[in-house]
Amino acid sequence: MFYLDALRTYLCNYSSITLSSFELVKDLVKFQQISKNDILLNEGDVAKNIYFLGSGVVRAYSSDQEGHTYNKNIFLAGKMVGSMVSALLQKPSSFTLQALDESILLSLNFTKFKQFILEKDDLKNYYIAYLEKEWVMDKEQREVSLVMESASVRYEKFMEENPGIDRKISLHHIASHLGITPTQLIRIRKDLK
Repeated sequence: MFYLDALRTYLCNYSSITLSSFELVKDLVKFQQISKNDILLNEGDVAKNIYFLGSGVVRAYSSDQEGHTYNKNIFLAGKMVGSMVSALLQKPSSFTLQALDESILLSLNFTKFKQFILEKDDLKNYYIAYLEKEWVMDKEQREVSLVMESASVRYEKFMEENPGIDRKISLHHIASHLGITPTQLIRIRKDLK
């Protein structure tokens, strides 16, 4: 019940959701527990579901031909996780979703969820507000940060926004998320002490 309440709070943070609309969403939820390093979605697979991360940490990453991985995003508890482009277009995902910690997810079939969004104005309002914040404003801020701010500033902001994350995931993943090497991150952490 705790995770369903967290999902409702999350949705309502964007726009007010009626109890009847939330009941529709709740009926879609399938609970999923995954272990550290488990894969939710492989690069090249078509996303059928989106997830609300009840607990744990998930990363979205891409791999190059030499096998090097690059973190696109790190998701913490209380966030939606998924390959939205793949789910929307029903095309292969350009990244992999992997648990970096034991995680509990609330899985939602995207096609059915999208149908409810089209039918219910309150869910439509949520969806518009969600897309504006997560896919326009936050994405633009991250892009500007990568270009305009030093790695030290990006690291400090990331740690402020995600206290204790360095105890949950490896520094390698944090460095990749910040667009720097692990060696650079070690140097930054040393300089900030």
